Amino acid sequence: MSAVLVAFLVYLFVVLFAGIATYRLNKTQEDFLLAGRRLNVWVATFSERASGESAWLLLGFPAAAMTTGLVKAWDGIGCVTGIILAWFLVAKGLRRETERLDALTLPEYFAKRFGSQATPIRIVATFTIVFFYAFYVAAQFKGGGNVLQVTFGIPEYWGIVLGATVIILYTMAGGFFAVAWTDLLQAIIMIGTLVILPVVGLIELANRDVSLSASLTGTLGSWTGGASGGAAAVAVVSGLSWGFGYAGQPHTVTRFMSIDRPESIRIGRLIAAAWAIPAFTGAMVIGLVGAALYEPSTFTDSELLMPYMATELLPGWLAGIFISGAVAAMMSTADSQLLVGTSAVAEDLYHRGLGIKLTQARLVTVSRVVTIGLGLAGFALAINSEKLIFALVSYAWSGLGSAFGPALLFTLHWRRTSGAGVLGGMLVGTLSTVIYSRFFSSWDEVVSVRLVSFVLSALTVVVLSLVIPDRRPARETA
Repeated sequence: MSAVLVAFLVYLFVVLFAGIATYRLNKTQEDFLLAGRRLNVWVATFSERASGESAWLLLGFPAAAMTTGLVKAWDGIGCVTGIILAWFLVAKGLRRETERLDALTLPEYFAKRFGSQATPIRIVATFTIVFFYAFYVAAQFKGGGNVLQVTFGIPEYWGIVLGATVIILYTMAGGFFAVAWTDLLQAIIMIGTLVILPVVGLIELANRDVSLSASLTGTLGSWTGGASGGAAAVAVVSGLSWGFGYAGQPHTVTRFMSIDRPESIRIGRLIAAAWAIPAFTGAMVIGLVGAALYEPSTFTDSELLMPYMATELLPGWLAGIFISGAVAAMMSTADSQLLVGTSAVAEDLYHRGLGIKLTQARLVTVSRVVTIGLGLAGFALAINSEKLIFALVSYAWSGLGSAFGPALLFTLHWRRTSGAGVLGGMLVGTLSTVIYSRFFSSWDEVVSVRLVSFVLSALTVVVLSLVIPDRRPARETA
């Protein structure tokens, strides 16, 4: 048995053990969905970073950098900026307010904050989460299948089956406790991969006497993708627009809600920045080194660059760990999204929306059943989708970020925000993403759907809040 396979199997055993070990900690719905709001800030922050960056960061982003060049650096800058701003503009206010309102989920927070619009807000928020997370979870399962295919020769279908099975089992068993603690391990492996592999790649270039800068010819060496004037500005803004989504991703902002004390968030901001900056830099360098080392014909799928580079340049045992890092990136996001989707269906729709009264133990059981169902739906979409991971994540990221980002930011920082404004912003953010992606996809190269949807949603929140104010002014929360 190869060292790569041994390292990978050990990793799978550890995450499954975490699910089993934390099974009995879930006595209430708050335990299952938020770890009882008592997570250490280091665990919560590493969990936020691992769940925030998916197979996209280790597979999709390096592939995009390899094929398009330096222009993709703006995507990374946008993401890092968005991460830092989310920790400063959302984390502390949301942690305090969700505890004050006894809200376990983002839809429940909005519903309790704007009681007059509670029912339609729950319905729209739940539908939006379930719809877009189906694509997001599918992207993670697909990423796991790709990695296992290139590493062990496992057919993509069976790779997806293996990854989906492991994720569904430990998420269903351990809930937020299992997700958070496995995320801690996954975030450590991911940052190790994104720091060490690019350094090894640069050393390999030096050994081969290959100049990285000289290899970036044509548009690969252009910070604007070869565009000039207005088109160059659009290319930069399009990349930066990834940052808009971070304030509205339910699977990451939920981590803010789980931290033990609001005062701990100051430390979390530093940890998040210290993780994000080298991680995105490393992913970009992997892509550029790949462009210098390999011909495009080397890969049937450019998103296989990272595992291919790891197996070619590293000792077997280390390659096994780093390839586990790619699977870890997929798992850490998919498990978090499954959990948020579960909370939307089991807590917001079934328990709160329909008013069905159950004991805490029964609620946890319902949540586990919903987790299995949503996981199977994501699996079905993954095996039937032909889209690349990058495209699936971009679509879901835009929809979630524009539906919830403006609504959350205005609710926390503008006291005149109304329930009608929040509801309208969610609807416009969701529909504009779907319509723009379906009918105007060719425009996305000019103005990204992430930017268009976010701006339209933000304008809707402001206009409707002014036109249809709440009877009682919203309390300030920031």
